Amino acid sequence: MLQALRPIWTIVFFAAAVALLQAQDLAPRAYTITPLHSNAVILTYGYNDGTLFFNNAVPVTDATGTYHASVFSYYHSFGLLGHSSNISASIPYAIGTFEGKTIGVDQQIYRSGLLDTTFRWSVNLKGGPAMQVSDFLKWTEKSLLGVSLKVAAPAGQYDPNNLINWGTNRWSFKPELGYSRRRRNIVLDAYGGVWVFTRNEQAYTPLRPQPQTLNPIVAFETHVSYDVKPLLWFSLDGNFWHGGLATLRGVENPDTLQTSSRIGATASVPLVRHQTVKFSYSHDVYLSFGGNYQNISVAWQYSWLGRPQ
Repeated sequence: MLQALRPIWTIVFFAAAVALLQAQDLAPRAYTITPLHSNAVILTYGYNDGTLFFNNAVPVTDATGTYHASVFSYYHSFGLLGHSSNISASIPYAIGTFEGKTIGVDQQIYRSGLLDTTFRWSVNLKGGPAMQVSDFLKWTEKSLLGVSLKVAAPAGQYDPNNLINWGTNRWSFKPELGYSRRRRNIVLDAYGGVWVFTRNEQAYTPLRPQPQTLNPIVAFETHVSYDVKPLLWFSLDGNFWHGGLATLRGVENPDTLQTSSRIGATASVPLVRHQTVKFSYSHDVYLSFGGNYQNISVAWQYSWLGRPQ
């Protein structure tokens, strides 16, 4: 039966390689505590360029992709039962071109549209309570332990009759445990979580849309950063993820199992009062299936204190 499904797998996996980027997070200091009613608006631009690797699961060769992504994000902190907590939301938009040979025939696709909207809620469990600015200025950070939940909503561009879509047409959830330890100017971060996916009821196939499921993806992330002075810091970043086996019409394909890792570096630089800019670069060091991209991004952040009116 698996052999009979090979032509369908060819199309489905090519599209899935574009969508399964959410496990590749590299976010240093994601569990840092901020004073109560901290707010921030972040504008991010990212450039991604690389190859698509299919682990011989499909007859696609010389596949490459180049895309530009712009993201608008908002962050707000608050107190929850005495604990420091925060929420954030991100709306991304991307433009890209993907090329490759399918059974020796050159193919090219251009896409422009929204990606799935993401929301993240985080709460500190140990290491620092919810604090007003006056208390925060007297507080000394040591060890932090927190949990978070990230949700990717299926708001991205999606048409079940198209091979390549920016959206995934499914809900995705990532519960995560995060630990941060500061020793003078050095901060060590370590996170562990798992992506869980609902079923895509309208996955593209050459005949008609079919239900498709993905197994969970286990993701680990670590960072070592150094403070030069307040708001000026540099970090080395790395992650590892495993899972994501795809099933179409009740049949799993073992060639779609992902075992991958990325490394990178981040720099945060203060500009003027309330404003910082962050630069980052990352690339894959190991990839079993999916997009092998180099990523360069720059993010401008404007932050302020105040309760929303």
